[in-house]
Amino acid sequence: MQTQNPNTQSFSKSLVLFGALGDLSLRKLLPSLYQLDVAELLPAETRILGLARSSLKCQEFTQIAAEALGKFVPEEHLDDAVKQRFLQRLNYLQLDMTLAKDYQSLQSTLADWDPLVTFYLATPPSIFGDICRNLGRAQLNTSASRIVLEKPIGHDLASSKDINDTVGEFFDERQVYRIDHYLGKETVQNLLALRFANPIFADLWNHDHISYVEITVAEEVGIEGRWGYFDHAGQMRDMVQNHLLQLLCMVAMEPPTRLDTDSIRNEKVRVLEALQPMQPHTINNYVVRGQYGDGHYDSQSVPGYLNEPDANTQSQTETYMALRADIANWRWAGTPFYLRTGKRMRSKLTEIIVHFRPSRHFIFDADQEPLAKNKLVIRLQPYEGISLQTLTKEQGIDKGMRLRRDPLHLDFAQTQGEGRIPDAYERLLLAALKGNQSLFVRRDEVEAAWQWCDQIRATWEQSASSLHTYPAGTQGPHAAYDMIEAFGHRWHEHC
Repeated sequence: MQTQNPNTQSFSKSLVLFGALGDLSLRKLLPSLYQLDVAELLPAETRILGLARSSLKCQEFTQIAAEALGKFVPEEHLDDAVKQRFLQRLNYLQLDMTLAKDYQSLQSTLADWDPLVTFYLATPPSIFGDICRNLGRAQLNTSASRIVLEKPIGHDLASSKDINDTVGEFFDERQVYRIDHYLGKETVQNLLALRFANPIFADLWNHDHISYVEITVAEEVGIEGRWGYFDHAGQMRDMVQNHLLQLLCMVAMEPPTRLDTDSIRNEKVRVLEALQPMQPHTINNYVVRGQYGDGHYDSQSVPGYLNEPDANTQSQTETYMALRADIANWRWAGTPFYLRTGKRMRSKLTEIIVHFRPSRHFIFDADQEPLAKNKLVIRLQPYEGISLQTLTKEQGIDKGMRLRRDPLHLDFAQTQGEGRIPDAYERLLLAALKGNQSLFVRRDEVEAAWQWCDQIRATWEQSASSLHTYPAGTQGPHAAYDMIEAFGHRWHEHC
C-alpha cells in the first residue's frame, strides 16, 4: 500500500511512452519507473501508455514489461506486490508514429486520462518532427502537456536547429525536456553541493588554485551493432557534444544566483559560449582522434572497428577523442580542460579529476616535491563517489617526515546508508513528471555545444588530422598521452 502522497498540482499522472518496445524503454525506462513506484513517488492515479508498431494486446505488453523487470532490476529489489501494482498501471496501443490517422486512437485513449500528459520520445530523432506534427494535428499538444526528447538532437548545428524548430512549432520551450542522462547522476548533482556549499572548494575553484582538469568517459563496449548510426556520428558527436560538455559545464560554470531552472542553465550556456574555437595551425596539438583495432577484452579476442560486422573497411570515423578545451573567462583563463572518451577501452570509467596547483614553497625532502599536488577525483562510473588525494606522513618512527599519498574518500552508498544509488533515469523521469526542467538541456545549450563541435570537425577536416589506431582493450592511442604531456600535464593514471 502506498503511504506517501507525491501528488502535486503540477505532477503529470499520464505518461505516454513512444518506442515502448525499444531497448531504452525495456532496459532503463520501465525499470526506473518501477523503482519510483517502489519509493512511493508515483501517485496512485499514474497511468503509463506504451506505444509501438507491433500488434500486441495489453496483456502481452505487460508480460514483456514483467520480463524486462526480471532481467534489469536486481532480484533483491523486486517486490511482488509493488511489481503487480506497477504492471497494473501499464496500457498499450499499436501506433505507426509517422501516420497522422493512427493518432486518432491515441486521442480517444487519452480522453479520460489526466490531462497533464507527458510524452516521452524514446525514438530516433529522425521522427521527432513526425511525432510532434501528428500530436499537433490530433490536438494533443495542449498547454498542459510536456514532451521529453532523447539525444542526439541532430547530427550538427543545422540539423539540430531543424529538429528544434519543428518541435517548437507545437511545444513551447517550457514544455520541452531534452535528456542528457549524465545530468541525472547523483555525483553530477553533488557537484553543485560540493562547489557551492563548501567554502573550502568554492574559494579555490579558479585558475589561481587549479592547474588543469580532466574529464574521462571510457567505454568497454564497441559499437554494439550500431554501425549504421555510429559510422555517421563518431565519438565527437556521440559523446563529446553532449555528455562530456555537460560535465565540463557543471565543473566550470559560475555560481547560479538561485537553484532554479533558468539560473543553472544560463550559467552553463555562458561556459559553452566562452569555449575557444580551434585554430587550423594548432588543432593537431590540441586534438587526437583514434580508432580501435583488433585486440583483447576480458581475455577474449575482439575485432577492430574496421572488422566489425557490416563495417566499411575504409572508414575514417573516430571511436576515440582526446582534446584540450580552453575557456576564455576570468575564472578559467590559463587552466585547460582535457576531455577524452573512447570505445573498446580497458575498463568502463567516468571521472572528473581536478588537479590543484602545488604550494609555492616546499619544506619537505626535495625528491618528494613531485608528490606535492592535491587531486580531487569525482567518479561517476563504475561506482559513484568523491575522493580527495592528500599528502600524509608515512607511519613509523624510522620514516622521518617522508610523505605518502592518501585519499579522503566519500562513497555515497556507504556514507548515507543507502542500499542503492538511484539510476539517473529515475531522477530524470521524476523531474519530468514534476515539471522540473533544471536537469534537462535547453535549446541554446544544445546549439552552443553543436557550434563548438562543428567548428572543430570542420577544422580537422581542413587540416587532414591523423587517425591513430589503438588496440581494443587498452587506454587509447599513445598520441593522447603525447598531447597532454606537451603542455606539461599528465593523465590521472600516469600521475
